Amino acid sequence: MTDPHDAPPPPERPGLAELQLRLADFAAARNWQPYHTPKNLAAALSVEASELLEIFQWATPEESARVMDDPDTAHRVTDEVADVLAYLLQLCEVLGIDPLTALAAKIDRNERRFPAAEPPAGEEPPTG
Repeated sequence: MTDPHDAPPPPERPGLAELQLRLADFAAARNWQPYHTPKNLAAALSVEASELLEIFQWATPEESARVMDDPDTAHRVTDEVADVLAYLLQLCEVLGIDPLTALAAKIDRNERRFPAAEPPAGEEPPTG
């Protein structure tokens, strides 16, 4: 039996900036920049999001919750998620948007627009 402490550490998770640079380098090496306009990238993002949706199209809520249980379907979902993220990161790069800053600002606005419900008077909020 092997000691779990002897296992190599998991690979370090890449950051968004590193992934954006890799995507930009990939496109540049193939001279694809002329095609990576905001309009084209937004359209490609929509197509890839539709391909992700197609996997779930006729699934019941219960089936959709178990989609990662089937290795073939899990692979398809993972690939489509990667495609959606790739085009989103490329669109952000072209437009000069920091996606993490944009998301943080959006969450801040949503927290102000949709405050959490207060527990009824005399009741303690759940802890966890």
